[in-house]
Amino acid sequence: MEKVNVGIIGGGRIGLLHAANMLQSAHYSLKRITDIYTEHLAGTVYEKEATVSTNPDDIFNDPNIDAIFICSSTDTHVDFIKKAARSGKHIFCEKPISFDIDATREALKVVAEEGVHFQVGFNRRYDKHFRKVYDTVREGKIGKPHVIKITSRDPEAPPEEYIQRSGGMFMDMTIHDFDMVRYLAGSEVVDVTVKAANLVHPKFARHNDVDTAIITLTFADGSLAVIDNSRQAVYGYDQRIEVFGDLGAVSAENEGNTTVRISTKDSIAVEHPKYFFLDRYKEAYIEEINDFALAITEGKSLTCSGVDGLHAEELALAARRSWQEKRTISLAELKPVRN
Repeated sequence: MEKVNVGIIGGGRIGLLHAANMLQSAHYSLKRITDIYTEHLAGTVYEKEATVSTNPDDIFNDPNIDAIFICSSTDTHVDFIKKAARSGKHIFCEKPISFDIDATREALKVVAEEGVHFQVGFNRRYDKHFRKVYDTVREGKIGKPHVIKITSRDPEAPPEEYIQRSGGMFMDMTIHDFDMVRYLAGSEVVDVTVKAANLVHPKFARHNDVDTAIITLTFADGSLAVIDNSRQAVYGYDQRIEVFGDLGAVSAENEGNTTVRISTKDSIAVEHPKYFFLDRYKEAYIEEINDFALAITEGKSLTCSGVDGLHAEELALAARRSWQEKRTISLAELKPVRN
């Protein structure tokens, strides 16, 4: 099997997750990892299997590297995307592409000019439960979708330092749900309306952010979607979706550590949902990088492209504007003016 020689920029949690999956994959050969700090990699399997350095140019300038995984902070993405594309490297970039829609469009223009593959890390598209919902909808088994409902709630609030640089809940957290509603609907969003609040912790308000939201979206075909978000669900990582159509409905429930259900005369008990996103989407992270490799080696179509990343960012921006301005935001307001 042909392997993709890869370099990873960003040796933090998500970068090392991808690195670990690559070391177990038949599709990849991990060549380089770069990060501002590399002390935490000393003596690890990553240092043994790949060259570790602090200079990302080591990856861009390596003629043996086919693809680059950009897992660094969001404010570095656009620059790295352009350099990677101009180096002829295929690109996998964690979400969001950037916090600036115009900068994202500019990066995607360079990618298109250079003709490299570009995939965005919306891993939920590769979750087996959500994929089954998607396939059921595409096969027409529930008819024409009328309402999509997504519940996405984190088990606990992130630290304040993270909130400060996250880009806000809509760009950091809800962006996954914005991508999922587009994926499921098969139609584009035309407007977004948000009601949001600070109910979990005052630290969100200190950074002009929210921790609880109800978001409604209207699609071009007239169908609707509702997303409910919270930064804290005390019972675990709450991830559920439903698509309701004129011929029926399909849904995916939370995934627990087991499917055991205990029934007695006093109660019925099931497992809590898995608590951490790395546990809930463990298999999805593997599927998404393998899908990217097959796009490179076999010409397989990308399941999640840079354009998908751009659309999700537009929805996140529209949601924030809706919350701030207390009105429905049309997506047409965000489109660039063309002379």
